[in-house]
Amino acid sequence: MLIILAMCVVGRAQDTRSEVSVQGAGFFTKSSDGKGIYDSPTQTGGILIGYRYKLYRWLSVEGNYGYARNTQEYSGATWAQVQANVHQVTGAGVMSLPSFANLRPFALGGGGALVFDPTGNPGGTYAGASRQARGALLYGGGADYPLTSRLAIRAEYRGFVYKTPTFNLAHLNTNSWTHTAQPSAGIVIKF
Repeated sequence: MLIILAMCVVGRAQDTRSEVSVQGAGFFTKSSDGKGIYDSPTQTGGILIGYRYKLYRWLSVEGNYGYARNTQEYSGATWAQVQANVHQVTGAGVMSLPSFANLRPFALGGGGALVFDPTGNPGGTYAGASRQARGALLYGGGADYPLTSRLAIRAEYRGFVYKTPTFNLAHLNTNSWTHTAQPSAGIVIKF
């Protein structure tokens, strides 16, 4: 009986259901306009940290936190420039796709929030601008390339669709939607 129990424990230890990822990421947001106001965000980079849990061989759930800093530049009826730390908190379902050439591709879909938090730095601030969260639709895909049974390299693309931030100022409201592309690459540790 003790041998069977030991075999079950060893077998379970080899079944990696959890993984943590750390990736460098780009943060490329499309310009938008509306109501006579044009919003042109700067393009930047950041970091993406994630946890993924495998429910089935082909289905996982994940949670991610990301950080970037960019500047929203508004022009038209009003000129303003607001530098902000952009925090992202997202959740998604992840579907594993058939492997090929040692690549393990996946597709994902979900949602979350992007929080735009003004830095207040000189040259990047605007009177009255305050922290604002925007709900976001998330979609994407990528692939893992295993280095060992517990370590992999990941390349991923994530896209966000959300309302353009206004920093809670009515005169910066374009009343439009925008899109951020977030390509990323990094490491994955499975346990």
